[in-house]
Amino acid sequence: MRPRSSLTFKMTVVLLGFSISAFAQEDLMKMLEEEARQDQKPDFTAATFKTTRIINGHSVENVAQGVLDLRISHRFGYINGGSYELFGLDQATMRLGLDYGLSKRWMIGVGRSTYQKQFDGFTKFKLLRQAQERMPITLSIVGSMMYKSLKFEDQTRENYLSSNLSYTGQLLVGRKFSEGLSLQLMPTLIHYNLVKGANDSNDIFAIGAGGRLKISKRISINAEYYYQLPQFRFQGTQNSIAIGFDIETGGHVFQLNFTNSTGLTERSFISETTGNFFDGDIHFGFTIARVFTITKPKGFSKL
Repeated sequence: MRPRSSLTFKMTVVLLGFSISAFAQEDLMKMLEEEARQDQKPDFTAATFKTTRIINGHSVENVAQGVLDLRISHRFGYINGGSYELFGLDQATMRLGLDYGLSKRWMIGVGRSTYQKQFDGFTKFKLLRQAQERMPITLSIVGSMMYKSLKFEDQTRENYLSSNLSYTGQLLVGRKFSEGLSLQLMPTLIHYNLVKGANDSNDIFAIGAGGRLKISKRISINAEYYYQLPQFRFQGTQNSIAIGFDIETGGHVFQLNFTNSTGLTERSFISETTGNFFDGDIHFGFTIARVFTITKPKGFSKL
């Protein structure tokens, strides 16, 4: 007969082996479940806004990768100009823009405006995407540059091309609350290389808010407002207000809008608006956006 201690030792080893095996299987199952969870694609929110602009300013939406967006924006004169000015239709400003999607998150664009003969360029990158049960917001960052190519008012002094440059940085924080309602906040900083008044600030701080309310399958009402911090704003300027409609018509989106802002770049409509919306200083305008699929750029598809 074998000693009892030897039998007990063997039973202990067998039980310990079973325990280690059970723990190992449990750990392996946890690892597989975690890996499967990570492999599941997030349920990203789509179409927070219908275009890359709410009205004047950027939305959190981007042009799709490899797609070129041709945008033609018009603003007529003030409606309160009366019948003599055909309620503003006798005057007009325009911006022609080309936006391009480098990747799913990154887009760039350039434009030319008749107002102040401005040239502008921007880049926009989507840092976060709203996803069900994972991320409550979409967060984008925008950097842009504007150049006013009007001739210098004082030709007798030494003028520098850089004096007509200005820069804008924005954070876009958007959320789609339902199929019919989306809201967005836009903290904004505008920097002027040169300002007119000795006491004028070179930096303008503003906070924008915008939203979209869907009223039918193809039509939505949009609104946008930019509040300038009083200690930085230029004398005689007003906060930008805009109300408009997005109308989807097949391959493009047609936007109708009413705003007190004349210019069509961030520098112009945020910090240089002079019209009082509630006194009737309102521009009627429209924007036509048409997209063309060009190609898929190499090297940026994973960004």
